[in-house]
Amino acid sequence: MRFTSEQRLDESVLEREFTLGEIPGILWTPDAASAVAPVPLILLGHPPLGLRKMYPRLLGRALGCAAEGFATATIELPGSGDRPRLPPLDEARADLRRAMETGEPVGDEIVHALVLPLVEAAVPEWRAALDALLALPEVDGPVGYSGGVISVGVRLAVVEPRVSAAVLFAGSLVPRAIFEEARQVTIPLHVLLQWDDEGNDRQASLDLFDTFGSKEKSLHAHLGGHAGVPESAGAAAAQFFTRHLK
Repeated sequence: MRFTSEQRLDESVLEREFTLGEIPGILWTPDAASAVAPVPLILLGHPPLGLRKMYPRLLGRALGCAAEGFATATIELPGSGDRPRLPPLDEARADLRRAMETGEPVGDEIVHALVLPLVEAAVPEWRAALDALLALPEVDGPVGYSGGVISVGVRLAVVEPRVSAAVLFAGSLVPRAIFEEARQVTIPLHVLLQWDDEGNDRQASLDLFDTFGSKEKSLHAHLGGHAGVPESAGAAAAQFFTRHLK
């Protein structure tokens, strides 16, 4: 990991951009974090739209977490932002757009091609980032995962023992293979669902929630479309992480 820039935000949070090999990322730490008093870490997931485009939303989430005493970090997803394109993913996204524009059902083949290659590429990178982040003296476990592509969160919850709790954003483009992996998830889960999400199959999201093997899982549904998540949802997620990471 190599830090490439830093700036202080609101005189209470340090933002540092870094690269991990060819992967860009951002780390936010509250001023209270130190080698003497390291703070828990939350990994901030996001959709594959590029870090720069997602930055305002990520920053808001990071500042909210810092106020609760957490460090947060994110990395650019494979094929996004300035990273090299992944032609199979681009082709799958084009197939998805065509299906949605023509009103055709989005079949398992499109979902598989769209999601599984991203999961296979992204999860090892998240784990490598976690190795580097936890080597910093001011950051420590336990670790949480929040948001992003729900299939990535499911895979991380299964294969990464350092992730102790997760806040997942419900989505319906979930391959059948990920449904099977969801049965193996045992960590506490806090799942957010926008009830009227125009791009989401509500029943598929409910089915996935029902499949999770966690003994502690809660579903938080709010009226409104994809962008209508209320501010109170962030506060509830922060309380969830405070219970499980502190």
